[in-house]
Amino acid sequence: MKGNVTAVLIGESVITEDSDGARDFYSQSRLGEVVNAKVHLSLLEAMYLLQKEKLAITTRTGKEISQEEYLKKARKHDPAFDIRYAVFKDIRNRGYIVKTALKFGADFRVYDRGIKPGEDHAKWIVYPVHERNALTWQEFSAKNRVAHSTKKRLLIGCVDDEGDVSYWEVRWMRP
Repeated sequence: MKGNVTAVLIGESVITEDSDGARDFYSQSRLGEVVNAKVHLSLLEAMYLLQKEKLAITTRTGKEISQEEYLKKARKHDPAFDIRYAVFKDIRNRGYIVKTALKFGADFRVYDRGIKPGEDHAKWIVYPVHERNALTWQEFSAKNRVAHSTKKRLLIGCVDDEGDVSYWEVRWMRP
């Protein structure tokens, strides 16, 4: 098995073994959440670690899941997985901490470099979109209101057909 740490795919969660290596995902990189000495990873976080060959994912019966199989299962749970993962991976690779923002009505919240969750608030909320998908003015306005009401900046992560990501930051201005 590739990867220093083993985890089990259970529905929309990936739960690691009880090990120091697994807990290092959280303590060093703020990936996942520690629950009863194990780390609970999102599908996106697990894919990131799987691609970096730091994690091996198995079924409940212990059969290892390949990256291709894992991607197929993740897409089944989240039809927008590829777009969301492209943005997640790009932001992580740039050195930012990315966490879910479901309670804010967004996909992600992003912490400025050097800031860890709990030390300060996230700087941005992020909505991944494909470049061919259009937002209505009402959808755009709703996203902007969520950012403004949570005192965060709105970041639209726009993914092209090659998987490259461009960012659009939206701010309120007074003329």
